[in-house]
Amino acid sequence: MKLLPVEAARARMLAEVPAAAAETVSVAQACGRVLAEDVAAVRDQPPFHASAMDGYAVRSADAPGLLRVVGESAAGRGYDGRLAAGEAVRIFTGAAVPAGADAVVIQEDAGRDGERVTVPEVEAGKHIRRAGGDFQAGQALLAAGAPLDPWRISLAAAAGRAELAVARRPPVALFSTGEEIVEAPAAPGPFQIYDSGTPALAAMIAGWGGAVSRARPVRDDLEATVEALRKADGELIVTVGGASVGDHDLVRKAGAALGLELRVASVNVRPGKPTFFGRLADGRLMLGLPGNPASAFVCAEMFLRPILAKWQGAPVEPPTIPARLEQDLPPNGSREHWMRAKLSFAGGGVTVRPFPDQDSSLVTVFAAADALLRRQADAPAASAGEVVEVLPLSRA
Repeated sequence: MKLLPVEAARARMLAEVPAAAAETVSVAQACGRVLAEDVAAVRDQPPFHASAMDGYAVRSADAPGLLRVVGESAAGRGYDGRLAAGEAVRIFTGAAVPAGADAVVIQEDAGRDGERVTVPEVEAGKHIRRAGGDFQAGQALLAAGAPLDPWRISLAAAAGRAELAVARRPPVALFSTGEEIVEAPAAPGPFQIYDSGTPALAAMIAGWGGAVSRARPVRDDLEATVEALRKADGELIVTVGGASVGDHDLVRKAGAALGLELRVASVNVRPGKPTFFGRLADGRLMLGLPGNPASAFVCAEMFLRPILAKWQGAPVEPPTIPARLEQDLPPNGSREHWMRAKLSFAGGGVTVRPFPDQDSSLVTVFAAADALLRRQADAPAASAGEVVEVLPLSRA
């Protein structure tokens, strides 16, 4: 098997991903989706000069002074008249500033006596939110490809959008293989372990925008594996386990029986060397991940997440950041190594500490990690304090 560098393997995979298709959903249903259109403002926000405080709208030229209160302006119900010399309007936060007024005196600074109010000196523009101060008509607010979180949804709603065009969720079929795997709550045999990979990967896929369907684990049987692949309900099939070339690793053979054409045979990465990718004869894409949880999770971050991102028209490059090592590291081997690690933000800087045991079967280490520390193939020894590249992991 030819070992491809991580970037080359990812590029080959992404070259096979179809262009994003769009569908329209309500703004309330858009969270977690990827925007498939540009969103621009249709009017100014706020559309009028608005008060930032409860108090009195006045003409700054009349302050300080004793003014006559001629009306009220509340949110959603403004004062229709125009302020004349010696007049004030009672006003509330968010309400439109009446014509003629150019300042707001907060109520704590004013002395009200019946229909009269005493106000101190105030400068023009004080406590007023200018029309268009947030955004202006025609202004670009959101671009296609933006992941939609609650704050961006708020912005789209503020622009008057009730619906948004979003990328269709990629349909992903997920299943694991291996005689040693059993799903809880079934009782495992003496040589079996619980399936910890597919529940986590199903959550990852859903969190990354995929529409995941999860099948039951498949035993180490070629016919059963072929049938599972044939029935997999997804445009992308993700398998966990059986990705290597051992006697009991049957996923590649099953794929070959269905016309699998490999685009990536294996990757020069640790953990995750057996990862493969290709296209079946019927056009469905197939990503084979290793069975060890850490290997599967690392390669999901390296490859599955970018695949799903491109499928939805979102940025595909893993968002790495620099951090300083907290400890010395020995030279790296010939494979690029993504080490599970812990970040620290003490003292205003970012530091990183890799876990001492990087065995790819350890679920506890990945559960405690919040980053992957990247070490290039054949990297020399690194000293504490050196800047390294890390990929922060999503943690709720």
